[in-house]
Amino acid sequence: MNVVIALVIFIIGGIGGFFATRLLSSTSKEQRKLSEQVTKSEAALDQYKLDVAEHLSSSAALLEQMNNTCQTAMKQMQESTQLLQRATIEEVESMPFFSAETHNELQQTATLRGVDRVTKATEATEAPLDYSNNPSGLFADQKQTVTSAS
Repeated sequence: MNVVIALVIFIIGGIGGFFATRLLSSTSKEQRKLSEQVTKSEAALDQYKLDVAEHLSSSAALLEQMNNTCQTAMKQMQESTQLLQRATIEEVESMPFFSAETHNELQQTATLRGVDRVTKATEATEAPLDYSNNPSGLFADQKQTVTSAS
């Protein structure tokens, strides 16, 4: 009977062990999956940190370049302002806007047009060509007769 009891205890222990390992192995699988997810998440976080650091360093370099460009532009503006302030009115007046040839042409054109204007002003006794010689009286302040009343 001892052998039968030992055999039953052995079978019950085997069945219990089988279910225990099944139960424990499923939790260990979940733990392995979770640990893999944690490892992947940590790797992704580290990569993200590296990307952000690289982006910030390139942004800082671009801002530095932009700052240098702005400073160069400001220096050029100051130099231009100083050059303009140094120029006197006499220097500005002595510089012709047009070349000498163009200036002479403009003077000749102005004198020719001035002569035409004087002669045309004396001949302006006639009405312009787009006016009629016979006024209709449409705009005269008179009462008009109605020809048809319906």
